Amino acid sequence: MSAWLLPEHIADVLPADARRIEELRRRLLDRARGYGFELVMPPLLEHLESLLSGTGRELDLKTFKLVDQLSGRTLGLRADTTPQAARIDAHLLNREGVTRLCYCGPVLHTRPSGLNATREPLQFGAEIFGHGGLEADLEVAELALDCLHAARLSDLTIDLADARVLRGVLAGAPVDASRLQDVVAALSEKDASALEALAVGLPDETRHGLRALLRLYGGDEVLAAARSELPQRSLITAAIEQLEWTARHLRAAFPGLAIGFDLSDMSGYAYYSGLRFAVYGAGSADALARGGRYDEVGAVFGRNRPAVGFSLDLKALADLAPAVGAGRAIRAPWGDDAALRAAVRRLREAGETVIAALPGHEVETQAFECDRELVLLDGQWQLRAC
Repeated sequence: MSAWLLPEHIADVLPADARRIEELRRRLLDRARGYGFELVMPPLLEHLESLLSGTGRELDLKTFKLVDQLSGRTLGLRADTTPQAARIDAHLLNREGVTRLCYCGPVLHTRPSGLNATREPLQFGAEIFGHGGLEADLEVAELALDCLHAARLSDLTIDLADARVLRGVLAGAPVDASRLQDVVAALSEKDASALEALAVGLPDETRHGLRALLRLYGGDEVLAAARSELPQRSLITAAIEQLEWTARHLRAAFPGLAIGFDLSDMSGYAYYSGLRFAVYGAGSADALARGGRYDEVGAVFGRNRPAVGFSLDLKALADLAPAVGAGRAIRAPWGDDAALRAAVRRLREAGETVIAALPGHEVETQAFECDRELVLLDGQWQLRAC
């Protein structure tokens, strides 16, 4: 085997793409800062039980595991940064009020999420800890949409759902953990026959509610149908009312935004505790950003604070964002002339990109377009258009 081959679904990021990703990272971090989010940088690996706190089986299967040669304990390479942010909030910051944290760094997955997906996403995310009201849910959704707009993406659609709807449908029904997992899978895959088989023996009201969930996706009519077709339980009623409230405020803030509802969307069901959302864009088969409320994420750290957030993969986002042209640059000769070297330094300090042609080489780069050059005219180093 060739020494330069990388593992499957792992790839180098070459200069042009790396520049696009880095510029996008800066824009998104600036957007988060504009909302008052503070940047944190958790480690890439830590004890496994910390990484998997309250996240369910799905994240466990995604996490690379290894043995620490110093302690003998099992470590994990993070597959999601949210539990780390919860640990930082609970124990390192330990604030009483609201804490807003954001992060941007690589995560590793044991398997790709799709045929062309990477196993090393560059995860950007933001979390609000300490507020259980819908105001925090709305702020996180707005920041997610603002980040996608910062990437110059248009024709966005946000799908809203709520984990409490299924919990309300199953309330009081004899459903163990294994059966619940199968029900969630059947709803996610819109598998009516599998769901019907799993509903055998359940109360009539529960069976009817499960069947209805398979049809409850679309526009505003979904919420009206949910009121009439789902069991009349307080948990379901509260979820529907909060979905309406959130949609109303998002429409006011983003007039061109398409809003849908998918009450059978079970993505991360074991993880989310309330409202959740997924944002889609033109040309993307998968969600560009996912988020929602997950109030149980800090329980293992002994501080079960309300929590809501979202995350996205910067690499995937950069692939979809409109291409940017090569950066403007100045070509300069290499030399030990003091005036030349001083001129180059002044230009760089002023924020210009100056590429010196090393002896025996021409300037060769795809990331920059040299539209000016530094030349010696009348004894002075001056800029001239190329």
